[in-house]
Amino acid sequence: MTETNIQPINIQEEKSNRYNPHAIEESWQTKWEEAGLYTFKDDPTRPAHYALTMFPYPSGNLHMGHWYAYVAPDARARWLRMNGQNVLFPMGFDAFGLPAENAAIKRGLDPKGWTYGNIADMTQQFRRMGTMIDWSRQFNTCDPEYYRWNQWFFTEMFRRGLAYKKNGLVNWCPKDQTVLANEQVVDGHCERCGTAVERRELSQWYMKITDYADDLLDFGEADLPERVKVMQTNWIGKSVGAEVDFDTPAGVETVFTTRPDTIMGATFLVLAPEHKKVAALTTPEQQAEVQAYIDLAGGKTDVERQSATEKTGAFTGSYATHPITGHQIPIWIADYVLVTYGTGSIMAVPAHDARDFDFARTFGLEIVEVIRPEGGEPMNAQDAEEAYSGEGVLVNSGEFDGLPGGKPSIAAVIERLSGLGVARAKTTYRLRDWLISRQRFWGTPIPIVYCPEHGAQPVPENELPVRLPDNVTFTPAGQSPLKTDEVFKAATCPVCGGPAERDTDTMDTFVDSSWYMYRFLNPHLETAAVDVEATKRFMPIDLYTGGIEHAILHLLYSRFWTRVMRDMGLTDQREPFRVVRNQGIILGPDQEKMSKSRGNVIDPGDLVGEYGVDTVRSYLMFIAPWEVGGPWDPSGINGPSKWLARVYTLFGSEAPSGPAENVSEADLRYVVHSTLKKVSADFERLSFNTIISSLMELTNTLVKARRSPVYGTPAWNEALSIFNRMLAPVVPHLAEELWQNADGQTNGERESVHLASWPQVDEAAATKDTVTLGVQVNGKVRGQVQVSRTATQPEAMAAARAEEGVAKFLDGKETVKEIYVPGKIINIVVR
Repeated sequence: MTETNIQPINIQEEKSNRYNPHAIEESWQTKWEEAGLYTFKDDPTRPAHYALTMFPYPSGNLHMGHWYAYVAPDARARWLRMNGQNVLFPMGFDAFGLPAENAAIKRGLDPKGWTYGNIADMTQQFRRMGTMIDWSRQFNTCDPEYYRWNQWFFTEMFRRGLAYKKNGLVNWCPKDQTVLANEQVVDGHCERCGTAVERRELSQWYMKITDYADDLLDFGEADLPERVKVMQTNWIGKSVGAEVDFDTPAGVETVFTTRPDTIMGATFLVLAPEHKKVAALTTPEQQAEVQAYIDLAGGKTDVERQSATEKTGAFTGSYATHPITGHQIPIWIADYVLVTYGTGSIMAVPAHDARDFDFARTFGLEIVEVIRPEGGEPMNAQDAEEAYSGEGVLVNSGEFDGLPGGKPSIAAVIERLSGLGVARAKTTYRLRDWLISRQRFWGTPIPIVYCPEHGAQPVPENELPVRLPDNVTFTPAGQSPLKTDEVFKAATCPVCGGPAERDTDTMDTFVDSSWYMYRFLNPHLETAAVDVEATKRFMPIDLYTGGIEHAILHLLYSRFWTRVMRDMGLTDQREPFRVVRNQGIILGPDQEKMSKSRGNVIDPGDLVGEYGVDTVRSYLMFIAPWEVGGPWDPSGINGPSKWLARVYTLFGSEAPSGPAENVSEADLRYVVHSTLKKVSADFERLSFNTIISSLMELTNTLVKARRSPVYGTPAWNEALSIFNRMLAPVVPHLAEELWQNADGQTNGERESVHLASWPQVDEAAATKDTVTLGVQVNGKVRGQVQVSRTATQPEAMAAARAEEGVAKFLDGKETVKEIYVPGKIINIVVR
């Protein structure tokens, strides 16, 4: 880890009487950079803390979503540093991806130049944000020095059998000659050119994430939001059930079911349109209809197929034999069955599965009830409105009638079918191996060469990285230039030294982001992908923040990658992050997601130009609970702007003005220390909006105290010092300005407020000595009094009787009884 000396900050400017954020913010950012204030220095005597926010794609501009995502975690990282933590808070750019290629095709730009230009612009915008990011650790995933290690990981996984090539169905654009991800297919057409998308079988590279499926279902060492765990669990989709064999004219067809207890209700089979047996099962009379349906389904993505509400399909003309009853049941194809899940076919039980029910209703297929709610009435198949998916009791199931549905009957049915040799217990997963091949240019080249004699061979480590060529030309169709670059494709077989051809695919960009958090620990290390010793000290990430949209793929792939690294001996952790939290979304003033097409985008640069960085920072933390987000209120920023102007004045040397206030030292210390206690707890739990509101309330108290006898006392000086340090994580520029000018110090040198210690709570001061009690007369509240928490009964009664609102109800009355419960109530009974 790199050591850097932090230089003292030199102050020479005179403090103005009026808050002018623009005059101080740029100045302080320059001074911090010159002093190396935020360049990380590893100090083994301090506890390590790794704070990381998901790095951005270099689209060209930091939008309001970026500011909202980064400002609050920056404030917390600053707070932790002031609390004595050795905080690592780095940043880089997730720089490979399709937008750069789109720019190259549409505008004739070089994707490399476009990307690095955007990175330069966004880095300056980040610096303007006033974060404590250590920019000496910046890297971009498109740097050859970084993607070299992507390639090294790939070759290691290839040798371990975790990276392999096989044929697989993909979304293919015939015009652009490239594979499209699901999100690049819009209504069955290519997002880039509008051409109808085809489903094709191509030879693609995969990573064997399924080997880790069960391990990835164990979240015991990672504190993830509950909805993230649910989403990942559903994505992995572990299913326990049975494989059942059905005889068909094309041979045995094996289906997987989680409810083998419903097998007597199976009235038809459904195959995915891409299933290899479809052609053999389709009769001549059904050939045209089946082919037309296959073509229709081929234009849809898996997501579109699974989300469709209307069920479609085609009858093959063939029948399967039920393994128990021997009945002939029709075989259909339908796009709600995916060839990538299970065996690509299902036994349809329409009475007890919602999708099968809708399909049977649409095509008039038989519905047979075999599970009935306990004590329920028989299902009328003609009038039923929905399938029953509960456990219930088995009916119409021959020897199994009367068994409770679920585990007991499932075990009995599997045993019976196993005895017949037509079924076996089976666990399957919805999770598929990770398809990483992309027929695009702007990504990490796959380090494989093909030898006519020795087949696919990994590029030797000493020849990495396999670099992307410069000055490439994109055709209007968008085909990757690697496909036609003969110089790039020419290679040598590492086994025999003969001529070989280089793979022209590039890697999925999720590869880049699956392990980048490890590279930040020693980003310029040339001899290895990761610094193993540094991982022992800083991993897993203590707090990883980012959007919920990355809940599945990025977070899941990162968890997979860490497990592979563990098995390679590069880390001893199972998880890359200890805690993950997701921020909400800042909507436009119209309460819609911000977008240029809607015209509701708020430019943070414009706001900084008008209000200053610290005002924008504080408003983004104040606007809504950070994990929820909310709509942008154009007038709302005026509140934080006025607040910071009051704070600046509060620290001024001018004589207090305005009506006198009665604030005691005890009162002031109570408010200051109780606020400090609450703000500290709120930083711990990421409650940033309440931090700002607490600091605003404390400002009001300090404004009053400035006009009271407490002004100028040690208690006042303590209050300003504590308040100044509480401001530091939130409004770093203003806090530094106030800190350096404290006590009239406008010259000389003083250590930065950001290196100062977070103040300690005085628990005694944070606890009020007095308590307000209601005073009852004959059971009715007649007034309130303030008494010491330790007040005796005579002291409490004397205060109660002196209260004007109480005294009039006692006048001329005889006291029968006095009741005093310390800290709770006073009751006087009279007659």
